[in-house]
Amino acid sequence: MTTVAYKINKEKLEKAAFILKTVAHPTRLAIVDLLSLQERLSVNEICEILQCEQSLLSHHLINMKLKGILRSEKDGLNVFYSLKERDVTKLIDCIEHCNCNF
Repeated sequence: MTTVAYKINKEKLEKAAFILKTVAHPTRLAIVDLLSLQERLSVNEICEILQCEQSLLSHHLINMKLKGILRSEKDGLNVFYSLKERDVTKLIDCIEHCNCNF
């Protein structure tokens, strides 16, 4: 058995794990996917498209914002969300093209 030199990029792996934990929910993945297609959407628009309760959706949006995946801006009574960490869309692409058994 030969030994292969392998240097662990701990910072990169920790960031990847952080992002995976943050989006590890079907609704959160749907939010990322949706915001990859639309530059910015209001909470009401996202709620209507994903057909979920606004309180639950708001919980997901706030959590993703606090963890740096999304950004928000208020315009009157509406709050609009957009992707702050656009590279997270690569995760969706990877999952969609995965040949896993599910």
